Formats: sequence, C-alpha cells, structure tokens
Amino acid sequence: MDSLLQFEVEISLLFQALGSWLLLPMKFFTFLGTENFFLLVIPALYWCIDSILGLRIGVMLMLTGWFNSLLKIIFLSPRPYWFDARVLPYSSETSFGVPSGHAQNSAAVFGLFGVSLRKRWAVWVSAALILLVGLSRIYLGVHFTRDVLVGWIIGFLLVALFLWLEKPLAGWFQRQSLVIQVLTSLLAAVVITGSIAWVGIAQASVFSMPSEWLANATRNGLDAPDPLDISGGFTLGGTIFGLAAGFFLFTNKHGLFNASGSPVEKVLRYFVGAFGVILLWFGLGAVFPRNPDLTSYLLRFLRYTLIGLWVTWAAPLLFLKLKIAKHPVK
Repeated sequence: MDSLLQFEVEISLLFQALGSWLLLPMKFFTFLGTENFFLLVIPALYWCIDSILGLRIGVMLMLTGWFNSLLKIIFLSPRPYWFDARVLPYSSETSFGVPSGHAQNSAAVFGLFGVSLRKRWAVWVSAALILLVGLSRIYLGVHFTRDVLVGWIIGFLLVALFLWLEKPLAGWFQRQSLVIQVLTSLLAAVVITGSIAWVGIAQASVFSMPSEWLANATRNGLDAPDPLDISGGFTLGGTIFGLAAGFFLFTNKHGLFNASGSPVEKVLRYFVGAFGVILLWFGLGAVFPRNPDLTSYLLRFLRYTLIGLWVTWAAPLLFLKLKIAKHPVK
C-alpha cells in the first residue's frame, strides 16, 4: 500500500511542478466543488429557476455527502501532504482522503445537472467542471489520484442510482399523507445521521493517527486533522429533513413553488432568501455550542433543519407575502 501511495505522491509532485501560477485558478475550481458553493446555488435554483430542479440537486448533494462521509471513515486513508512532507499543502483539510468529496460532489451534482437540462452545452460544461474540480484537488496537495478517481466513480454511480429510483420514490411520496411524508423524511435524516455517527464512533475505538501523518499535517500551523468528527452527519441529516419537510409542507397546501417571474423579482427573491440563510447559518452558528457532545450535535441538526425549512417553505411563503413570487403551480 505504501509503495503505491509513494507512486501517487510523485503524480502530485508532477502536478505541483507545473508552477504556482496555477494556484489561483485551481483554488477557484476547487471552490466549485464545496458544500458552501452549492449552498449558494441550490437556493438560487429553487427560488429563481426551477423548484423541482433545485430540490433534486439539494437531495443529490445530501446523498453524495452521506456516502462520502461514510466511505472516508471506513477507508481511513491519508492525504498526500500528511503522507509525504514534499507535497505542498496549498489547502488544509481535516478529514480522511478517499474518496475525494470535491470530486464526488462535482460528479454527482454537476452530472445530475447536465443530465437534467438535456442540453449538449450543459453536458460539456458539467464534464469540464467535473474534470477541473478533480484535478484541482491533486494540484493543491490534498488528494491522491486514487481519491479523485474513486470520487468520480461514486458520483456517477449515484447519478445512475438517483435516476433509477427517482420516479418510483416520487410516486410513492405523492400517494402519502403529509404526516407520512414528513415522518419518512425524518427517518431518512435519522438513518443518515445515525450511520455516520455509528461508523465514526466504531472506528475511533480502533484507529490511532500515525505520528508521521500528524506531524506532516500540522506543519507550519496547518489545521490539525480530526478525521473521525461525526458532526457532519448531523449537518446532512438536518438539511435533508428541512428541505424535504419544507417542500411537503408548502406543496401540500399551495402546490409547487413557481420560480418564474421578472429578473427584478428573481433578484429580490434571491437576496431576501439569502439573507435568511445567512442569518440562520451564521447567527445560530455563533450562538449554538460546537462541542463534541450530544447537545451540540442535536443543536447542529436543528440549525440545518431550519435552514432547509427556510429554503423550501418559509422563504417561498415570504415571497408570496411580499408579492415577488407568482401563484404556485397546482
């Protein structure tokens, strides 16, 4: 295993030898694979382009995040700059390496976006972004080549799985009462959160960070690894519950949110809605504790549930009140 990793270190060094002039564009492309970027884009899709497309992309982001978190904890794989001090850490990460979350997120989300639009330009743009996001992770020294390849493969498989299950699951949900819809959403959130917590706690009892990895990872004041942190599971679970429950609450009473409108209406919707997201994200984040204990984890779940509810339920209701959204589609 170590000899293969050493070979992949040489690939990372080859990428970094291309020069520091690539640092800025590579950091830009790596940002396009982050959850923060998608948290900006998903509300824009939902409020201003197509609410169903926004929901599909949001669900896919949570789905790929779930699989990625579980697999990282299962594989216990280092990052290149942890493994070999010759690799320059142009970015700092605290989780395990394989599979690459950025590569997997971009393959899953941009892949679903390209397929959903059914336009040749969308497919080509999505493919280019998927490739560049993955390559940026190798250049920045935070992923081995295998991490990116595995991330791409899993992301594409998730798109295929999503397309296979979407219609039967959507049909099942449509036949259920609001109570069953919300309770099923909560169950899915519990499964996501519980599985990540269970695997993380189990691995913590048997895994010990090699001293060389820790020394390399923290050199020059870099962030210390915390690869068995389970808080991300509560983020994913809360968000999927909020998005789904809010969608069902709104559509059962009003129908699908109508994202059409004038450019001015769409801009107003986005800025009003984004203000609410920021208020919940940063405001509650500053108030709620962030300790590794059950209370903090449950408050994190609540915080992200409220963000999801805001995106698919409360914000659309506010848009109707402010008359910056048209009557929902029945």
